[in-house]
Amino acid sequence: MPGTVTNVHITNVLGIIGFLVLWLILFGCAHLLVTLLRNERLIGWAIGPLGLTILFMREPSTLYILLDAIIPAIVSGCFLYLGLFTAFPSPIFIPHHPLIEIVVIACGVFITSFADCMNALRDLRYPLWGEARVLRSIQFLRASWASIHFTRFGLSYLQDHFDSNPRDLLQAL
Repeated sequence: MPGTVTNVHITNVLGIIGFLVLWLILFGCAHLLVTLLRNERLIGWAIGPLGLTILFMREPSTLYILLDAIIPAIVSGCFLYLGLFTAFPSPIFIPHHPLIEIVVIACGVFITSFADCMNALRDLRYPLWGEARVLRSIQFLRASWASIHFTRFGLSYLQDHFDSNPRDLLQAL
């Protein structure tokens, strides 16, 4: 174990960048897959620097909240293991020692899934329903410079529940 850090070698800089981008894309796709499994009325979606966000009308179930935190973490850990510690050509050489593998994968999963775990704990501890959940989501998306798009159902929902159109609601928030 001594000298482990000195035994780490970068073999391909562009490969590391591609590896990181592919890792984050697969992580985002796992989130999207779990979200698409949720079969509820869609209010709208947003595209921003933090990825794709989908707005639903109802509070998610406890199972969905847990799956949305666990499945992307599993995908992240599997991708890191397969990309760094198997026979596939890796852009970075890391010594193969079980403790090193566990630490590297745990750190990677922590980096990608910490916010998801905090959101899951918040949703389980302090759940929001109906209009409050929609308003919190829209306010968060506005703060992250996301472009919000509403469905026909979402437009009618805004008109019925807030007596507003999307432009006026977004300006108010």
